[in-house]
Amino acid sequence: MNSEKENSLVYTNEKCQGCNRCISVCPVLTANYSVNVSEKEQRIEVHGENCIKCGACFDACEHNARSFEDDTAQFFADLRSGEKISVLLAPAFLANYPNEYATVLGGLKTLGVNRFISVSFGADITTWGYINYITKNKFQGGISQPCPAVVNYIERYTPELIPKLVPVHSPLMCTAIYAKKYLNLTDKLAFISPCIAKKSEISDPNTHGYVSYNLTFEHFMKYVRQHQITGPDVRDEIEYGLGSIYPMPGGLKENVYWFCGDDVFIRQVEGEKHAYDFLEDYKMRVQQNAPLPFMVDILNCDKGCLYGTGVEEEKASSEDTYFELQKIKKQCKKKFALTPFSSRLSPKQRLALLNMKFSKLHMEDFVRHYTDKSDSITLQMPMQSDLEAIFRKMKKVTSASRMVNCGACGYNNCKEMATAIYNGTNTPENCVHFIKEEMEEFSAEIEAQNQKILRKNEEISRFIEEDFETLNRSLDEMQRGNNVNATESTEISGAMVRISEFCDMLNTSFEGIGKLLQELENNNLNVAKIANQTNLLSLNAAVEASRSGEAGRGFAVVADEIKALSESSRAMSEQSDFNRTEIVKAVKMLMEEAKELNYEIKAINDRLSNLAACTEEIAAEADMVKNISDSVRNKLEDLNQRID
Repeated sequence: MNSEKENSLVYTNEKCQGCNRCISVCPVLTANYSVNVSEKEQRIEVHGENCIKCGACFDACEHNARSFEDDTAQFFADLRSGEKISVLLAPAFLANYPNEYATVLGGLKTLGVNRFISVSFGADITTWGYINYITKNKFQGGISQPCPAVVNYIERYTPELIPKLVPVHSPLMCTAIYAKKYLNLTDKLAFISPCIAKKSEISDPNTHGYVSYNLTFEHFMKYVRQHQITGPDVRDEIEYGLGSIYPMPGGLKENVYWFCGDDVFIRQVEGEKHAYDFLEDYKMRVQQNAPLPFMVDILNCDKGCLYGTGVEEEKASSEDTYFELQKIKKQCKKKFALTPFSSRLSPKQRLALLNMKFSKLHMEDFVRHYTDKSDSITLQMPMQSDLEAIFRKMKKVTSASRMVNCGACGYNNCKEMATAIYNGTNTPENCVHFIKEEMEEFSAEIEAQNQKILRKNEEISRFIEEDFETLNRSLDEMQRGNNVNATESTEISGAMVRISEFCDMLNTSFEGIGKLLQELENNNLNVAKIANQTNLLSLNAAVEASRSGEAGRGFAVVADEIKALSESSRAMSEQSDFNRTEIVKAVKMLMEEAKELNYEIKAINDRLSNLAACTEEIAAEADMVKNISDSVRNKLEDLNQRID
């Protein structure tokens, strides 16, 4: 749908809370439609074509979320641009603004308005037209049509009653026709009006564009005050009679009684809900050929046009307007002696004078035609199968659920809500029962999910418990292993220290052996020296033995033995020195290997010390992991208990 402000005189403004109160009072099922602006915001918009402009939503809405358009701004713009305009005044204007009436007209006069004509005069023409048409054509049970909201409803929703609409124009249009055809006024005509719906009347092709502007009291007077439009006192120009009381409830009825007597039965109906309920019942009565009244005086507003939909709020809440109209009524009856409006005459005499007053008028000029507009309305009545499908969408599967009729959606009953959904003007999500079912299903789904989670938690808890037990066993074994490793590492480290000490002692022993070998070397040197000396003595003995001859033979043997001993000592000394040298080499090699072993032992000892420290750290970390494991297990058990 396009912008409703563009397509409808009545539209939803930004204050809408989506409360459905407008739906609850609207006489038209599809004049409002629900729009989800966001996930959290709903608005009730106005369907321009379906809306009859009855104004019921204005009275019901506590948020002031409904606004309307009229022609006030365009009227003043055209007036200032030099457009020639005359003004038609609703009878209720004087009653609503008795103290401002004349000065406001004076202000309009200074702006260029040409003439001022009260629609009260046109109301007198309407009365004349109604009585003559009904009596001459025996038009029993005719429905009055001064109220455009009523005409809108009949043309759109009860076209069966179109033949019962009295085919005579409203007071406004009778005034306009009189001005155009009998006063030959060529000006554009503006209507200062208490009614929003009058715009739909003046725009209807059946009114031939006689009136160009609808200026509601509310918008018009707001503009007048803001722009301080005032001037010398000016009054309306054409004399009128009891047409001035048309705006009050039963105003038309009182006029007809005035001229026809109170023997005729006129059915008086007012109020948004009452009027349209009555029309639906009246349609059935007409179709059944049941007895009908002389005519039906029906108005949309329960207080009449005095408190119409376009009246300022503070005026609509005051009783002063009624009293002002009563003053006007008394003045009219006093003013018109021996006229159609004289209280001294009989109804028959008054009617004769009324016919004489308007004898120059041609009835055909004031005949109104109507159009069946029901084809343009989007309201479609669903078949039973359609309703069944929609009720299922609304989660209403039982007869009881389809007759909850709580009214929270704004409709009178569940069937109306289903019909609105069928026509696309609402959704199941705006049904309280649907929301309740959704929540219950959602709750059940959540409960099922919770149970599933609980079962899963139990399963997980069981697995976690088993895993924690395994983990704790592993940690215990790790701790025991670490403790054994730490003990073994400590013992090995001690053993390696002892080995290192042994290597140090071995080095010390090797150093002692070195010293003894050195002493052996010295001894060998001494033995070698002794051997050399012995050998020298042996040589000297041999020399002496040879000199002694036979006497020296024994001495020579001794000399040989000494020589042999000397050589043997030398050989032994040399062999001992060789052995010493080899021992020294071996000892040096052992000392070097002992040093290397000691270095390796120290390195291993350092590593064992590091291993022992790491083992202790691992043991500490294992203790911490076990503590964390126990804490997590306790928290999981606590969480499971809370879930349960």
